[in-house]
Amino acid sequence: MTKNEQIYRKSIGDRIKLARSQTDYTQEDLAEKLQLSSRYISQLERGIAFGSATTIVNICKALNISSDFLFSDIINNEAPTFNKMVKENFLEDYLALDEYNKEVIHALAKQLVKMQKDDKKKIS
Repeated sequence: MTKNEQIYRKSIGDRIKLARSQTDYTQEDLAEKLQLSSRYISQLERGIAFGSATTIVNICKALNISSDFLFSDIINNEAPTFNKMVKENFLEDYLALDEYNKEVIHALAKQLVKMQKDDKKKIS
């Protein structure tokens, strides 16, 4: 296995684990839902194994995620990695919020971006 393949598998595995934790599924729960072994789910999450296209599609369906969520880091090698784009644990914390608080965070972020743009215009 090449170094890039190891990185890809680890990135995808991390995202599977994150999505699974947000559904409150254990590895055993997900394995049962997909008719796989919990050991295999563990191997996927650790990047040791990589599923077939059918397995990846079924994981996306079971966890209610898009393939973009799993692959966005690795499709464009020039793009910054997910972990560099989002502070550690921010996404986990955000996903743990209820819908109302997610809307609050979204509104705050939009306002901060607007304020930042306004500040840059003042400096120019």
